Amino acid sequence: MGLVSAIKNLLKGLGITGKHLGRHAITIQYPEERYQMPERSRGIVVLLSDKETGELNCTACELCMRACPTAAIRVESHRDENKKKVLDGFTLDNGLCCFCGLCEEACNFSALKMATKYEFSTLTKQELIWDVKKLQEVGLDVDYIDTRKKKKDKPDADQADSGKPTEEKPAPAEAPANPNTDTPDVKNEDKKQGDQTDAGD
Repeated sequence: MGLVSAIKNLLKGLGITGKHLGRHAITIQYPEERYQMPERSRGIVVLLSDKETGELNCTACELCMRACPTAAIRVESHRDENKKKVLDGFTLDNGLCCFCGLCEEACNFSALKMATKYEFSTLTKQELIWDVKKLQEVGLDVDYIDTRKKKKDKPDADQADSGKPTEEKPAPAEAPANPNTDTPDVKNEDKKQGDQTDAGD
């Protein structure tokens, strides 16, 4: 039975191999050729910067750190004089990261993304720990859609800032001060004529 099963599996494997004979090779000659990962693939986690100012989008809210199931992210921050959090450090241990994508889903400020990059092999485990500078450097050329919610100013303020003159609304028509002066009182006129008729009789 063992010999029959082995021959059967061998023939099955040769059949699969025969189907690909004469076809175009699908093997990529790495590192000369690199596979282009799809946009929604889970690659290296990188920090994103503002497209205009170049500053990090991270607000040190620590939502990504709390969402990480393997504690691979560590965020350090302090509060300034306005009691606003300021980012001091951001550390990611790629040796602990399980590439689940929960950090990207938890972020509300377009601060980090799982990029399509996948080359980060090192010789030591210590080199797998990336600081904020390394994460920002790797993420500089990563394209993303800025989903941050911007505060909406008042319409009057927007018009004042844009330099456009505000449209003046027409003032409502004023009602006459004494309606009896503009419109004759028909009832009073009829009453006066009736009194004069009674007096003449």
